[in-house]
Amino acid sequence: MIWANFLHIYQPPRQVAEIFDRVVNESYRPLVENLKENPEIKINLNINGALSEQLLERGYKDVIEGLRFVAERGQIEFTDSAKYHALLPLLPEDEIRRQIILNRQTNQKIFGSVYKPAGFFPPEMAYAPNLPPILEDLGYKWIIIDEIGLNGKVNQVDTKTIYEVTDTGLKVFFRERNPSNLIMSALVRREQDFQEIMKDEYDKEGYMITAMDGETFGHHRPGLLKLLIGLLVSKDFDHAFISELPKFFKAQEKISPVTSTWASTEKDIEKGVQFLTWKDTGNLVHTWQWELRDLALSVVKARNEKDPKMQVARHKLDQAIASDHFFWASARPWWSLEVVEAGAWALVDTIKSVPGVEEAQIRLAENYYQKIIAKIFEWQRTGYIRKIYEEYKKHPRIPFKTRTVEKGEPWVYDAFIELMQKAMKKAAKKENFEEAILWRDAIWKLETKNDIYDAIHAVDLLRKQITNAEVLDTIGKYRKKYERLSSGQPEQRGL
Repeated sequence: MIWANFLHIYQPPRQVAEIFDRVVNESYRPLVENLKENPEIKINLNINGALSEQLLERGYKDVIEGLRFVAERGQIEFTDSAKYHALLPLLPEDEIRRQIILNRQTNQKIFGSVYKPAGFFPPEMAYAPNLPPILEDLGYKWIIIDEIGLNGKVNQVDTKTIYEVTDTGLKVFFRERNPSNLIMSALVRREQDFQEIMKDEYDKEGYMITAMDGETFGHHRPGLLKLLIGLLVSKDFDHAFISELPKFFKAQEKISPVTSTWASTEKDIEKGVQFLTWKDTGNLVHTWQWELRDLALSVVKARNEKDPKMQVARHKLDQAIASDHFFWASARPWWSLEVVEAGAWALVDTIKSVPGVEEAQIRLAENYYQKIIAKIFEWQRTGYIRKIYEEYKKHPRIPFKTRTVEKGEPWVYDAFIELMQKAMKKAAKKENFEEAILWRDAIWKLETKNDIYDAIHAVDLLRKQITNAEVLDTIGKYRKKYERLSSGQPEQRGL
């Protein structure tokens, strides 16, 4: 199998110094050092221009030089994006182009001639049909989005086929959720465990594309970089850049990807709410944020943006339309008073920076700001945030216990508990204590109905580790037990 791995690294403008320093030292520096030590590693990398600039400004020139060095050595294929991580489908076309061109110019200036991206990563893998014509016009050869973007469902990608967007020459590559989530959620910590769970993937003749946030390795998940590096140097894969995949697979198919993000669910797409995390029509704060953003856009664009006096306001607007403050206002489950306030103020400050701006426009902007601040503090104070967070946690999945025991199939539940107990003991015997803890915690989650919160469900994970025959045999054993003990009447008789 051919594996192409993609990493995305980004920090918002004006990131808190303490957080920025931690991310650099826990994620970026260790990643660069491992790339240097393992010249056989190949990855696609997106580093937003906003991060590249901050690394230089904050004294981390070594990270830039390290990335340039391994790129010159042929280990990195840079992938372009939007400089300030804006949600591109929700921008006017000229602003989409501006964000992309700014990103390319910034990184070419910082990294030099080695920065020559052929592919494009839209922030949050936010895709809509308006993007391909723009990207093709700007010279890109391909785009990477989530697999749900193929047709609104998962596990549909033919990994022996190269896809191309209809009516364009732009190729589209799909990130596979299962292996990506398996790695970045830290459900496995060793290469052999990943191989055991993903044995079907290892055996196939096609390609696998994973895509993850680089900050996951070291910052969000301490110690997880060891697994990633182990996989990237593994001889069990033929490693490739995404741009190289068409050389190995000749089958092609023209498609029209659906509007989506890497956070989209099948239900989101069916309901047409693919951007719910950033623009929820039922979220009053989101409504005001977008109205304030539109106001800032209209005020700035009403002026001659080439006027030197407009440079400050124009730069502030570029930063202020980042996706971060919309994301952190969703409360499903992402919530941060600080980020929401900072984002709203950045838009107000942009408007105030426009030379000759009308006083009425400033008052309107400040009114939006005050309403946003009042509402987010009200939500925090009254417990509303906790309430919608709890609703969010219940939404993704029906507990396995409910789907089995409470639906009249307790033998299925008991069978999987036994199989997990066996897996836990087997892992402990191998002294793989992290896996043993995983199964111990999985059993607790099933019993307490907390399994609805997992990115990859423990039952699905177990099914990949054992044969279908073993599952059916264990279920059959428990079903016979229940049939022997069950009464022919609704009332349970004494035993």
